[in-house]
Amino acid sequence: MNASHLKPIQRKFAQIILLAGGVFGLLAGLPVVCAAESKVIVSARYADPVQRYGHFAPGPPHEYGRIEANTAAGARLTYALPEFEVFEDVAPRLVRLSAEEPVRLLAVVSHRNYGSALALLGIEKGRLTVVARSRPIGTPMRWLNPVAVVDLDSDGRAEIAAVITPHIGGKLKIYRRSADKLEEVAALAGFSNHVYGSPELGLAMSLTDGGRTRLLVPDATRTILRIIEFAAGSLRETGRCALTAPLSGPLVALANGEVEATQPGGKQRVRLTDCQP
Repeated sequence: MNASHLKPIQRKFAQIILLAGGVFGLLAGLPVVCAAESKVIVSARYADPVQRYGHFAPGPPHEYGRIEANTAAGARLTYALPEFEVFEDVAPRLVRLSAEEPVRLLAVVSHRNYGSALALLGIEKGRLTVVARSRPIGTPMRWLNPVAVVDLDSDGRAEIAAVITPHIGGKLKIYRRSADKLEEVAALAGFSNHVYGSPELGLAMSLTDGGRTRLLVPDATRTILRIIEFAAGSLRETGRCALTAPLSGPLVALANGEVEATQPGGKQRVRLTDCQP
């Protein structure tokens, strides 16, 4: 519409129509942007500390009834567990299983009768919900500690690594998502990546060097750092690094193929090339 040839009152009316149309167009465009941003999780935390389970593997107060996620659009979404479950965890992990998938949350959920399981949460139809779970351990008061979410076999999709029952005969297990399930695809015994009652969950890690991604996970005594690869659907140990004392704190990657192991009373540098198969 061109208002230049109209009479003053007509011109004014035409300008109002043009302005209204422009504002409507702007508002019509906003939901598209907000809809995209509303699906992007940028941070998350646990809320509502509870005592209805009472295992507290990471120490009190780390059993929670709710999880809260903040989106790029500024919205806060909440997911609450039923009375027979808790989040037995310190903090949700923001993860992406492939470049095409949105950021989701990885959490540890413990069931009153069946113990812990991995839970993957995401935004579906504007709501925060569990989109996939692993099978629970099967026994109450049995816990698991995630190691990493990383593409271990270079196929473009990340696997989820976790140590099951790290305090009693821990097993390293690898999971892949299949629809609404996190399915176990490999396992290896003899690991521990946690000290019971400690909020420090980072005693194991993944490390990518020279195009190879490996898992560094302490053995059951936490005095040996085991180097683990996942290939052709199975886990295998490629090296062992002796520690001077049991690992009790975070494992940190340094430069030049070294890692720093936190132990009671100090820290130890470990050169991975010195580790023997």
